[in-house]
Amino acid sequence: MRVLLIGANGYIGRFVADRLLADPAVQLTALGRGDDADVRFDLATGSPGALTRFLDAVHPGVVVNCAGATRGGARDLTRHNTVAVATVCEALRRSGCGARLVQIGCGAEYGPSQPGSSTAEDSVPRPGGPYGVSKLAATELVLGSGLDAVVLRVFSPAGPGTPAGSPLGRLAEAMRRAMQSGDGELKLAGLGIQRDFIDVRDVARAVHAASLSAAQGVINIGSGRAVRLRDAAAVLARVAGFGGALHEIDTSPGPVRAVIGHPRGESDHAGPATLPYPDGCGSWQQADVRTARDRLGWRPRINLEESLADIWMEAACRI
Repeated sequence: MRVLLIGANGYIGRFVADRLLADPAVQLTALGRGDDADVRFDLATGSPGALTRFLDAVHPGVVVNCAGATRGGARDLTRHNTVAVATVCEALRRSGCGARLVQIGCGAEYGPSQPGSSTAEDSVPRPGGPYGVSKLAATELVLGSGLDAVVLRVFSPAGPGTPAGSPLGRLAEAMRRAMQSGDGELKLAGLGIQRDFIDVRDVARAVHAASLSAAQGVINIGSGRAVRLRDAAAVLARVAGFGGALHEIDTSPGPVRAVIGHPRGESDHAGPATLPYPDGCGSWQQADVRTARDRLGWRPRINLEESLADIWMEAACRI
């Protein structure tokens, strides 16, 4: 099976590449903007015609799109998350390869949900920010393309390679700084947020399964369990061996700080009025993952403690 992987150098794409390369039945070609891609191509600026010619030459059976942006203004997010997917869909429609498309979506497409509820694929999406809007628009393009396609809505990925600027990455970095300075107290904001964390290696397994399946439409990829960020911080402290006290900063009277945590003595002046988990999903998100089980034969295997241990290992090695 020939697979064209777009975005192989990204956070999720790296693990998808590893998973696909481990399958001896897969012949993998990586397309991306970096020098180490097999083929250099920028989806945000490249034409559908140019991509069509490449598809006709390689003739993949599956195209996996892990490319996209999580940060930036609305225009950048639209260009990298929506226009880029429009280019992929149009190129596949023009091409004679007949490839199946596996598109990586995100839980932010759903927006805020009722605390205690599980979000299923038939829930009405109401994204709470430009990132979720740009990803939802991409999903709608894929679903309306007429292609053999599936969109995997990944909730909150975690584990090795977690970006240092992400909420869990900032949490680990704040703990590392506290331990390095010998501080016995760590003050953290926004720990009441609850998210469905899923290990990035489990996400890669889901992509592999979707590539081999005939499933179409939208499929949630998550753990099926919301975890309070406060509890994740306690687990991280345990695996890190941090014996100090964890104190949550009360931000209810005013805007929530833009950072997740900072050791004692760091400036407490107010930052921008943005949530510490800036996905526009409010205080709660939990996936209903029964469709992934039934249609892909997929279940998560890696628990959050293992994911956090890997995040901590990378943070502890950071100079």
